[in-house]
Amino acid sequence: MTQTSNNPAPVTIDARGPRFTATITLVVLAIALLTQSIYVIGFQLLVFGIAAFIGLKKSPYGIIYRNLVQPKLRGPVPLEDQRPPRFAQLVGFLFALVAVISLLSDANAVFTIATSFALVAAFLNSAFGFCLGCRMYLILVRIFKRA
Repeated sequence: MTQTSNNPAPVTIDARGPRFTATITLVVLAIALLTQSIYVIGFQLLVFGIAAFIGLKKSPYGIIYRNLVQPKLRGPVPLEDQRPPRFAQLVGFLFALVAVISLLSDANAVFTIATSFALVAAFLNSAFGFCLGCRMYLILVRIFKRA
């Protein structure tokens, strides 16, 4: 099958990377939730932003995965389209943005809710390999293809 300029091949990533990065995200979000630190949630906002807007391979957690973890793994590298995980990072970015804004405006309950939603999503990916944001992406693609 020939790719046309209107339908380029998707950029792929190592499918094991998002689960690893979700584990780091889970730890960072747990620390943010426990400490209510603007610096910790701000750092995670930055990481989400880099992954969503620049690329998964350029994010700090992606760099850690590629340089420290991936070289130690054996066997074939399972590949996946990067678009669903990048969308998931965008969703995480939005929750972290709400968390940062809520801390700046003393809305601690909103901070707790937003951070908890992101933490649950990171937990699902880390523990079970279930990427909630990726599922949302696929559902939205189906909806918009029908429209």
